[in-house]
Amino acid sequence: MKTIAIIDDDIHIGDMLEEILKKEGYAVLRAYSGTEALYLLFRTRPDLILLDLMLPGLSGEEVLPKIQGIPVIVLSAKADVQDKVNLLLSGAADYMTKPFDTKELLARITVQLRTHSAPGLAPVFQAGDLTLDTASHEVLAGGVSVRLTKTEYAILKLLIQNPDQVIAKAVILDRISEDTPDCTDSSLKQHVSNLRKKLRDAGGQEYIDAVWGIGFKLNSSAAS
Repeated sequence: MKTIAIIDDDIHIGDMLEEILKKEGYAVLRAYSGTEALYLLFRTRPDLILLDLMLPGLSGEEVLPKIQGIPVIVLSAKADVQDKVNLLLSGAADYMTKPFDTKELLARITVQLRTHSAPGLAPVFQAGDLTLDTASHEVLAGGVSVRLTKTEYAILKLLIQNPDQVIAKAVILDRISEDTPDCTDSSLKQHVSNLRKKLRDAGGQEYIDAVWGIGFKLNSSAAS
C-alpha cells in the first residue's frame, strides 16, 4: 500500500483529501504545519507528499527544499505562473491550483507514483562536503567514509535534515528515542562529542556547533 502525506493546515481540505485517498486504497499521513511536516518526515517516509504553501511555522516554500527523494505535488491558491515555475525549479514534481478537480489530482498522483516507483530512491542529504545516504547509511565527510554508531547516525541525520536550525537537546532526544532508546539526557553530550570528533578527523573541519544552553546545529560554514 502506498502512503501519501497531506501537509495542509486547512482541516476541511485535509479531511476531504484523506477520505478520497483512502477510498482509492492509499494510506494517509497528516501534518498541519511546516515544523510538524519535518518531524513527520524524520519519523516516516511516505511515497508522495501533497504540500500546501500557506502553512503556520515554516512555509511550504521553506519545507520543499528539505524534502529529498519523495515526489511533491504542491496544492496552492497561488495561480501566478512565476510562482509555479519557481516551485518546480525548487523541487516540486507537480503543481495544482486550488480549487482543483479531485479526479485530475488522483490521475497526477498515479503518474508521480508510477514515475518514482523505481528502487533506490531513498534520499541522500548533503550539506557542503558532508553527505548522508539513507539507503546505505553511508556518511562521507570531505569524501572520506565515516563509521558511526546507530545513535551518532540518528543525531547527524536530524541535524542534516535541518541544516539552518538549532535543534534543542530535548528535541533530539525525543526524535531519536524510538531508534536509539539508549541515548539519555546524560549521555547525549558524549554521543555528540564522539560524532563531532569522527567528522572532524575525516573532513578536517568542525561540522557541528554546540549552541550553549540550547542544543546543536550544523556549522554554517561547513554546510555551505
